[in-house]
Amino acid sequence: MRIAVLTSPESWYFRDLARAAGSDFQLTPLAFSEIRSTISMPPFAGSIPPFAGSSPPFTAASGNAELIDFAAVLVRSMPPGSLEQVVFRMDVLARAEAAGVRVINPPKAMECAIDKYLTTARLAAHGLPTPATVCCQTADDAMQAFCDLGQDVVLKPVFGGEGRGITRISDESLALRAFRMLEQMNAVIYVQAFVEHEGFDERLFVLGDVVLGMKRINRDDWRTNVSRGSTTEAIAVPPQLEELALQAARTVGTPIAGVDVLTGRDGQRYVIEVNAVPGWKALASTTGKDIARMVLEFLTQ
Repeated sequence: MRIAVLTSPESWYFRDLARAAGSDFQLTPLAFSEIRSTISMPPFAGSIPPFAGSSPPFTAASGNAELIDFAAVLVRSMPPGSLEQVVFRMDVLARAEAAGVRVINPPKAMECAIDKYLTTARLAAHGLPTPATVCCQTADDAMQAFCDLGQDVVLKPVFGGEGRGITRISDESLALRAFRMLEQMNAVIYVQAFVEHEGFDERLFVLGDVVLGMKRINRDDWRTNVSRGSTTEAIAVPPQLEELALQAARTVGTPIAGVDVLTGRDGQRYVIEVNAVPGWKALASTTGKDIARMVLEFLTQ
């Protein structure tokens, strides 16, 4: 089975997938930055094209490879780019998907997961527990949110991942300075109530209907990302937590997802994030599972 992997050939994840593939899968790394598309209009007679009602012929490629020549495209990276670049990349993947290529995760799901506001709004609309959140564009509105949310908030970039750019603010003067700076940058200000917790969260890896989990523990930092020094511990995912992870992934539309769940000191669980390009390096070493092989086999289903 031929699988295109949108990632760097030097990445740990591509090397792990190549190891797991053996001789059963043929993997080709492709670059997001080289994605291109051609739309051709064949000549026709009359006023109505012969392909009316269907998509015109097109190409969707990266480097020397045509996406439609692969059985599946696995998105394993989401490099930064301008708004035009990001939209164009998702559009091309959507056209490849419409042509019959299985794209995981689907472009529409990635568009949602990349956008913290849209993800949080969808989760809340489906009754899934999320921290109180305000998303606005002015410093005045953000300061009002800071007060309404108890003057202890987490400021997050709307687009971002792996804990980058996330700041906890509980000082009024620092909050005003941060909000004014973001307003001057024409940024969207995403403010979320800080959830008091016991120094750990749960990362749940969703693969179709399968959920694997680990606890990420950091007693020295309120952030529990492994990149910030958290230790990990495998967990047997209880049914209630499993269902919460599956519902979150389905709400966003991600067949493969990393769902972060934080339990407050009051015992309430909150869905903090749904990651459409979830890593599994720490999870694989913690659980002893060959997750790369599981991902490849999932693509064949």
